[in-house]
Amino acid sequence: MNRLILASSSKARQQMLHNAGVDCEAVASMIDEDGYKQAMKAEGASAMEAAETLAEMKALRMYRQRPEAIVIAADQMLECNGVWFDKPMDRDQTRAQLRALRGKRHQLVSAAVVYKEGSRIWGKIDTAHLTMRNFTDEWLEWYLDQAGEDIFHCVGGYQLEGLGAQLFTEVKGDYFTVLGMPLLPLIGFLRDHGILKA
Repeated sequence: MNRLILASSSKARQQMLHNAGVDCEAVASMIDEDGYKQAMKAEGASAMEAAETLAEMKALRMYRQRPEAIVIAADQMLECNGVWFDKPMDRDQTRAQLRALRGKRHQLVSAAVVYKEGSRIWGKIDTAHLTMRNFTDEWLEWYLDQAGEDIFHCVGGYQLEGLGAQLFTEVKGDYFTVLGMPLLPLIGFLRDHGILKA
């Protein structure tokens, strides 16, 4: 059977698949995400188009390295009022992002694709809508103290599965999509194609 590879360095995606009993090897697929995002934004692409394109590019890059494998790749975009947000790099960027999102509704778009022998054999895009509460600056500093550096590696600077749940008043959409991947449709595809036991 072909080896299953997750073309990602995302700990959240790795954990999701592991918890769901999907045995795969995680290998980072190195592409210039920032450069591609800037180019797509300049061309007028939507957040949905960007997420799908980046997932495709990660899958293709990994296929070239491991042509014998079945490759899963995913990407996530956060969009609020036409502005795209990326993973913050430090506390200051996280603070700035959360202030920008405070009291507003934003969307998280998660895309996943599966490649085999150089061709896309499956893909799914899903969107979740989240409303962030109007928290105080004092509370924000407490949150940053408590949440730690792990949130610096999450789009938007929060982890809904942890303390980040306190940031929101409403979440509409699939939980796994918020975490970074449309997991249930992916599992269904893997099961239907004999990669997981039926």
